[in-house]
Amino acid sequence: MSELVPGGNLPLPGGPLTLRVPGPFDVSALVTGARGKVGGDADFVFYNQPAAPGVRLRGDTLSVDPARLRAGAVRVTVAVSAAEPGTPLGRLPAATLRVSDGQGRTLARFEPPRPGPETVLLLAELYRRGDVWKIRAIGQGYADGLAGLARDFGVEVNDDAPPPAVPRPAAGTNALPPPGGRTTPAPGPATSRRSGIGPAAPISGRSASPTPGPAAPVSGRTNSRAPGPAASPTPSRTVSPTPGPAVSPVSDPEGYLVLVNPARARAGAPPVVLDARLAAAARAHAASMAEAGRLGTEGQDGTSLHQRITAAGFAYATVGEHLVSGPRTPAEFVAYCLRTEQARRTLQDPALTHAGLAYAIGPRTGDTYWTAVWARPLTPEDLARTRADVVELTNRERGRARLAPLAVDGWLTAAAQAHSADMVARDFYSHTSPEGTQPWDRAAAAGSRRRTIGENIACGQRSAAEVVEGWMNSPGHRANILKPDFTHIGVGFVGGGRTGTYWTQLFGA
Repeated sequence: MSELVPGGNLPLPGGPLTLRVPGPFDVSALVTGARGKVGGDADFVFYNQPAAPGVRLRGDTLSVDPARLRAGAVRVTVAVSAAEPGTPLGRLPAATLRVSDGQGRTLARFEPPRPGPETVLLLAELYRRGDVWKIRAIGQGYADGLAGLARDFGVEVNDDAPPPAVPRPAAGTNALPPPGGRTTPAPGPATSRRSGIGPAAPISGRSASPTPGPAAPVSGRTNSRAPGPAASPTPSRTVSPTPGPAVSPVSDPEGYLVLVNPARARAGAPPVVLDARLAAAARAHAASMAEAGRLGTEGQDGTSLHQRITAAGFAYATVGEHLVSGPRTPAEFVAYCLRTEQARRTLQDPALTHAGLAYAIGPRTGDTYWTAVWARPLTPEDLARTRADVVELTNRERGRARLAPLAVDGWLTAAAQAHSADMVARDFYSHTSPEGTQPWDRAAAAGSRRRTIGENIACGQRSAAEVVEGWMNSPGHRANILKPDFTHIGVGFVGGGRTGTYWTQLFGA
């Protein structure tokens, strides 16, 4: 899976695609020709007109089959607006786009910068280059409302008596230009991302990602069981997290550190050291991308970069990566990272202390593919602080609902941590383990005798604040957090696996 940044693009495989934007949004699409205009009103796909040739809208998901688009169509632009007309998008969670192929495999993810007062967001566009279709991330706010957007693409809208199919335009003073003129700000496409937990900081606002907001699926479940009386709220069992790896130094024949550390020093960040495990993961991933001839966080065999890092033996608290094609030398690669805002933030992030960098040349195209991994090893202190942050944020939400705070339970913590670790180790994401065990089974196996057990899980979120926000924005998970009967909680966090981070909340009463 590729993490797109504004202006970034990615070649797409042939066949149908699905584009999903979960949350309190209305998704729409405009099918346009070479001049950037629709061929007629039928090219505007939205909730009251959910289908056009090659495009269909079902709820929060667009299905697009480029081969079935109308004659002359070369672009499909995806936009989102608030489900409640006129609501500024800045008041809502991030509108995160996920793109999947016909087999349901995730190809790309884009989380745009959070908009302000705009009521419509141009999220991305599918466009044809020769015989290949690509996706370009846009992330531009649009102030004139959905009707104003439709007009600029050539759809006729009657201001005096707007049809029920088009919401009334929200107030606005200007409109940002429609897509089509943005280019990738690099010699080739690139992705840059940071995941994981940050250093000690106030939990009220710090996010380990430059763009806050929900980032990945969350799932919640609750059930009751009655094995016996509730256990003591202060069990003797404790959890000892596995400490992070010691530095495994590696030589620097390419001179990366001579280029990277001065740039970090200029930003007030400490130097990074090269680590052999991160370097091994970077080499393997760069080689995989070069062999496939495309950028991606997963290789052709489905192995993700985060899984390579875990397999190399590096347990991380926070991780970031650069996946870039185009630069020919280390100096060109570092120069590109410093020119691009999000990539520069990762390279200069003071919380990242270890690095691994590598490149490989594609055997068919001759293109150079780069992988840079930046990380901080996980320590027991990191894990304890992250768990405490999740508990504090959870209890803050319960306090707003005038509910009693949850007490930390060692047995629930053990079960929650074990489940997060199991999802990473065996590459699954579910309340039910591969052999069929359920949350209450895991709690009992860890030593808990609580009568009622509930569980929330999540993957991909980059901070305690982000994961709790995601759970609170989902009715099922919110219900677990705000269930009056629950009295105790355990939290698990593990970095690694397919999505980079795995979180578990286990509740008990």
